[in-house]
Amino acid sequence: MLPAEVLEHAASEMMDWHGCGMSVMEMSHRGKEFVSIAEKAEKDLREIMNIPGNYKVLFLQGGATSQFAMVPMNLLRGKKSADYINTGQWSKKAIAEARRYCNVNVAATSEADNFMNVPPQSEWKHNPDAAYVHYTPNETIGGVEFHFIPETGSVPLVADMSSTILSRPIDVSKFGVIYAGAQKNIGPAGLTIVIIREDLIGEAVAGTPLMFSYKTHAENNSMYNTPPTYAWYIAGLVFEWIKNKGGLAGMAGINKRKAEKLYAFIDKSDMYRNPVDPACRSWMNVPFTLKNPDLDGRFLEQAKTAGLAALKGHRSVGGMRASIYNAMPEEGVDALIAFMQEFEKKNI
Repeated sequence: MLPAEVLEHAASEMMDWHGCGMSVMEMSHRGKEFVSIAEKAEKDLREIMNIPGNYKVLFLQGGATSQFAMVPMNLLRGKKSADYINTGQWSKKAIAEARRYCNVNVAATSEADNFMNVPPQSEWKHNPDAAYVHYTPNETIGGVEFHFIPETGSVPLVADMSSTILSRPIDVSKFGVIYAGAQKNIGPAGLTIVIIREDLIGEAVAGTPLMFSYKTHAENNSMYNTPPTYAWYIAGLVFEWIKNKGGLAGMAGINKRKAEKLYAFIDKSDMYRNPVDPACRSWMNVPFTLKNPDLDGRFLEQAKTAGLAALKGHRSVGGMRASIYNAMPEEGVDALIAFMQEFEKKNI
């Protein structure tokens, strides 16, 4: 979901951006018009995330999935192994890809508990020779979230923040690399943002394609090739929208309230259940099941009729999943709860 204000703003500029006679989709990525859009977007993102000056911000293609390979290609830096924390489907995919390039030490996993929690850091078993530690702060499919930033000492911490970035303030300086696909809290699909500490750029493994080297993109201001210009533009409008909402502190207050409201309703209900450890529940993705799974189809059909879309759970886990990213207004959560209450009354 994108903020209505952003879509309306983009619509007003669709045919002619600021009197230049072109849509943003028609601009040269090296022309002064688009360069100004790109520079402002990066400036605003640096401001709202308080990104230190010794970090590069890259606007890339390939989705977060490409980062599963780019991270080991660029961060092994002569080492043979890396630590990964396995807390769900996206962690597993990152681990599988990293194994193509190095020895992966799964320092902790919650697989035995069906990925319903986050392993306490006191139980993690690190490899002292690991090049980096990788984790997924929010598992989109399972609805499990870290509510702490792991401490990894001098070993760079890498985070796939695709479904939690911009939902609250974070201390960027605690990370070596943050990457995120845009299509959750940033903008349309097709854009991936990488925030990387400068000292980690420049020692990609031999044979790394130029397009998979962070150095290539850092040296060319993310314009070594034609970037996803329209997605970058929309992302910039979203950054402006966040600033106008009180920045990440403002977003955190709204997001926490939305999530707590929905979980409170589910927990007191006789029909619905959320299986995740309450200490590890996601603010962004709320999976839930019905007491009688035979009612799933009816629930989804009636929800759609009520204007509540995209509630079907991921095919790997079933049930339902409410994704309540930044752009979902609190009124949307209220509407979902009202529908769930009415459905329960009629079907309990």
